[in-house]
Amino acid sequence: MLVNAWDAASARLAEEAGSRAVATTSAGVAWSLGARDGDVLDRDEAVAAVRRVVAAVTVPVTADVESGYGADPVAVAETIRLVVAAGAVGVNIEDGVRPIGEQVARLAAAREAAGDALFINARIDEYLRGGHDFEAVVARANAFVEAGADGVFVPGVVDPATIEELVAKVPAPLNVLVGPGAPSVPQLARLGVARVSLGSGVASAAYAVMRKAARETLSAGTYASLADEIPYGELNSLL
Repeated sequence: MLVNAWDAASARLAEEAGSRAVATTSAGVAWSLGARDGDVLDRDEAVAAVRRVVAAVTVPVTADVESGYGADPVAVAETIRLVVAAGAVGVNIEDGVRPIGEQVARLAAAREAAGDALFINARIDEYLRGGHDFEAVVARANAFVEAGADGVFVPGVVDPATIEELVAKVPAPLNVLVGPGAPSVPQLARLGVARVSLGSGVASAAYAVMRKAARETLSAGTYASLADEIPYGELNSLL
């Protein structure tokens, strides 16, 4: 169960709540650094964020590196070496529905660069981008695992029957993305899901509080939006 963080403080809050591992969210990291999500953030900035999260917690950290911050397998391999040096023990690499051969080459390069030092979670974006080709997802999953991926991430699927079928057909531990409307963690465990991620949801919810507080203060002049804030001393003591 991964409560995705985007900076040192959010990572510490996840750890303090009992998370046995912390994952970064590329969207949350990008937003916090003034960039859009989607391979826009500078690689050095992304790696520096991973380094800060690793330094802030005692649990393992897996890093969302989008599609690898590079145009070709050589660049992806360099990203992986930098992430390993930053202290991460896992990465999430998305396919962006690239041609399957192209993504296989990128994952193979990542595997070679990482050796045994990294859990590579291969994300398949078919459902996330509005597609419904189940067989294409399974074909990609098989190819990606053969190329060196340790796990497969299929965001965009919340239907229990589809998830159960993916568990049966995907030849590696299955990761799904959750949020309101998705099955609960115990339900997903019963379906055979191995890894559950909140993705950018927590960062989005945090920014929703910021917007709500700003609008309330600037319109009504009241502060009810801040009622659930973490006390200053409590949050400060986590770092």
